[in-house]
Amino acid sequence: MRPMRSMFHKRHSSVPSLNVASMPDLIFTVLFFFMIVTHMRSDELKVRLNVPAGSEVKKLLGHPAIVNIYIGKSINKETGKQGDSWLVQLNGEIVTAKEIPTLINEIRGKLSAENAERLTVSLRADRHAPMGLVSDVKQALQQSYALKLNYNATEIEN
Repeated sequence: MRPMRSMFHKRHSSVPSLNVASMPDLIFTVLFFFMIVTHMRSDELKVRLNVPAGSEVKKLLGHPAIVNIYIGKSINKETGKQGDSWLVQLNGEIVTAKEIPTLINEIRGKLSAENAERLTVSLRADRHAPMGLVSDVKQALQQSYALKLNYNATEIEN
């Protein structure tokens, strides 16, 4: 019969070490995946929008020559509340309708010849925006020959 001491004596076994050589590859693969699928918003909205709804809504994907124009009420920076005045925001700047042709031509000048031809203006206006202001923006776009216009809306849920 064995002595009592050896019966309760634990055997010392070593745990195999974990191979972490492929860990950086995995981390960079996941990081690369998130960089590809994440869409970063390039414009900080300075106007508040309540966009109209539509039934035939399609997304503009992979278009490198898009200019965003937002029409909405002003936002008070300190309180975050909506103001009373209607503003036009072209990409990241508050502009007047008269400044739009000059800015569009500057943007077109920075693009390649192929993208300058395919320049598309994405207009996102509040559903209660005055039509006179929307019309002024559209006329300014016509003056700068930015004739490809996309109206943004939210999709109606069926």
